[in-house]
Amino acid sequence: MAKYFSAILLFTILILGCKETKKTKTPQPKKELTILEKIAYANGYENWNKVEELKFTFNVDRDTSHFERTWIWKPKANLVTAISANDTLVYSRKDMDSTAYKTNGGFINDKYWLIAPINILWDKNGSTHKLTPQAEAPISKKEMQKLTVVYTQEGGYTPGDAYDFYFGDDYLVREWVFRKGNQEEPSMTTTWEDYTEVGGLKIAKMHQNEDGSFKLFFSNIDVKTN
Repeated sequence: MAKYFSAILLFTILILGCKETKKTKTPQPKKELTILEKIAYANGYENWNKVEELKFTFNVDRDTSHFERTWIWKPKANLVTAISANDTLVYSRKDMDSTAYKTNGGFINDKYWLIAPINILWDKNGSTHKLTPQAEAPISKKEMQKLTVVYTQEGGYTPGDAYDFYFGDDYLVREWVFRKGNQEEPSMTTTWEDYTEVGGLKIAKMHQNEDGSFKLFFSNIDVKTN
């Protein structure tokens, strides 16, 4: 009888052991983020799906002149409200007439300045990119990483343009160079500074050239989330 119960006990242990073995799964390695993803996530990309409305005022000070315009963007509905000193226009980016299309060109420009680190991830299928691990930033002369993004010649408002993003180990952009038509010489070089966090997004509020004669900055930034 003792042998009988010992056999049953051994059989039960073996079954339980097999069940435990089946439940145990081999840990899967985490997917390595691409450089575009690392930059986007450093700027709050993981919170973008919560954004219901993004409002901001785009400002430019050049010498003694000042220019500004305000945008209210509802990304999920793809609705944009453009507010200038002379007019207010509400339009859907899904269905634009000639007036809206022209206005949308300004929106694309201003939005790109605001959230370019996220925008380059959205644009990955319409651009090429190259990472340079060590490069001298044009304004600060500090050693940083450089990501060069070149847009294709087809589609968009400014096809073929190139951007050089300079950033540190935190993947936050500190300086950039715009090169029109992917020309070798810079068309514009500015800083990325005065970062603020709004609605889970990190936004550089100030961009200026080396001598400070050109300042592009954002005010009235507001993010509504769900």
